Amino acid sequence: MREQTIAALDIGTSKICCFIARVSDQADGERRPRVVGIGHQISKGMKAGTVVDMEETETSIRAAVDAAERMAGGSPIHDVYVNISAGQPTSRIFSVEVDVAGHEISQLDIDRVLVAGQETLKDEQRFIIHSRPISFSLDGVAGATRPLGMFGEKLGVEIHLSSVAISPLKNIQTCLNRCHLNLKGVVLSPYASALAALVPDERELGSICIDMGGGLTSISAFRDNELVFGDIIAVGGNHVTRDIAQGLSVSEAKAERLKILYGNCLSDRVTVRDQIDIVQCGEDGQDHAITIPRTMLTSIVSPRIEEILELVRDRIIETGLADIVGRRLVITGGASQISGLEELARRIFSVEVSPELRGDFHVRLGRPVSVDGLADATAGPGFSTCAGLLNYAAIMPDEVHALSMERAKPGLFSRIGVWMKENF
Repeated sequence: MREQTIAALDIGTSKICCFIARVSDQADGERRPRVVGIGHQISKGMKAGTVVDMEETETSIRAAVDAAERMAGGSPIHDVYVNISAGQPTSRIFSVEVDVAGHEISQLDIDRVLVAGQETLKDEQRFIIHSRPISFSLDGVAGATRPLGMFGEKLGVEIHLSSVAISPLKNIQTCLNRCHLNLKGVVLSPYASALAALVPDERELGSICIDMGGGLTSISAFRDNELVFGDIIAVGGNHVTRDIAQGLSVSEAKAERLKILYGNCLSDRVTVRDQIDIVQCGEDGQDHAITIPRTMLTSIVSPRIEEILELVRDRIIETGLADIVGRRLVITGGASQISGLEELARRIFSVEVSPELRGDFHVRLGRPVSVDGLADATAGPGFSTCAGLLNYAAIMPDEVHALSMERAKPGLFSRIGVWMKENF
């Protein structure tokens, strides 16, 4: 069996994580990554998924990659798959149709309709991250997954397109260049999270994945094992931490600890008798220890988490995702570990609260399920994006916009060069 080494780098707002894994071609055709190196570092120089300080971002990347390399045996890595959540990501579905004159559909016809879709993508004035065929149609009847060998007059394809602005991607690439790393592939953050947190049946039958990160919350939807929607909301767990720091007059480090240890989304789950000790910043510049009721902390945490979930719910209603992919909701990401979040999500996504949904959601918390070798400390929902990058690198799905590109060239330099020539 041929073994391949792949590396994933999750550049997030709160942490930067690097996974090194080995992938072998199994007898059943499955390619499941086995992690052999792990490194993670507090993220500096990032804000809302965007590079704001290249030197600090470079330092954090170097530290995370170095730790993963040492754990994997010391051999340096060169190619990495990276996530992106900046650049105002957009997601849309469009259809293309070609005439096949009633004869038997060959691979040439399938390639022809995909190339027609590729020509449509040339009008896009942003950098295309993903463009995957969702399904084919034959004479206007959708749902054909394998039209090869069938007969029809017109062959169509439904393609999902994700794109971002070019500048944030170039900033990430520059940071990687300074670390002597090659940008082998780039994946939209919500896509990567869903690949790790959703089980195969959920991706096939239809599910929505919510990744609640430090600075951002992302939404992705799968149907027929393909990504059909991806979006990002600029609010996350760090906003809860800042609310606690301001409301209780504590440092952000202490606020983060309070959130993790004592935070709860449900006020009815905490009694008035529960007390917690906190260390406040005094007027004289000295820290002062006081005792407060735990309900005071809950009254700060609950409204912000509720606001995030309501923003997600409104986006789902606006786009009609529930009617497209169903009502199964999987919540992952570091901020999803706050107690009571699963129950609060069920309440917010219920018909009683939101009649527009026309049906209650089945909600569960997700963590990486399709990667082997993760230690207990890195097998939680906070590492879903990095694990999903490994899944993407292992399967390497063909993107429609990359059909005619020269794959011999490493990384994304050729793609970015072509994009710049076509648009400037």
